[in-house]
Amino acid sequence: MRDKRFVAEHRGGLLTLEDHRCLMKWALAMTEHLKASLFFPVEPLLNDALQVGKLWSEGLVATGEAIKWSRAVHKYAQTVEDPASKVFCRAVGHAVATAHMADHCLGPVYYGRKLMNLLALDAEQEFAWQKAKLGEVCPNLYPFILQVMQEKLQSRK
Repeated sequence: MRDKRFVAEHRGGLLTLEDHRCLMKWALAMTEHLKASLFFPVEPLLNDALQVGKLWSEGLVATGEAIKWSRAVHKYAQTVEDPASKVFCRAVGHAVATAHMADHCLGPVYYGRKLMNLLALDAEQEFAWQKAKLGEVCPNLYPFILQVMQEKLQSRK
């Protein structure tokens, strides 16, 4: 069963629209931060999808539009052979899918760690940045999300 704190209020959960948009902004910020570590150009599709996520976080596009872009990114990722590029695609897909299901905001945390390891960069430093950004962007959600992040990372070790 999904944690009700990730489920939108209009779906019977506890997540306000404001907090949902906040989680999208955090997911996008993490993905943009990952992008800065890449040694290769980013496919325009991924930048377009991130833009749709940003517009959703501002209330300017519908959830269905974000879902469409997230699916397009995941479909594109299936064609990518380079492991780092594929993992970055997955981070983008999950970030944009946050519009549909807020728990997808954790995708860039998981894929960020994988990407840092693939690029031989400091995954712990990235995780520290992600936590700091969470506190900056979503301070009222910080304790809950931090707890979930740590639980998820422990279960994937």
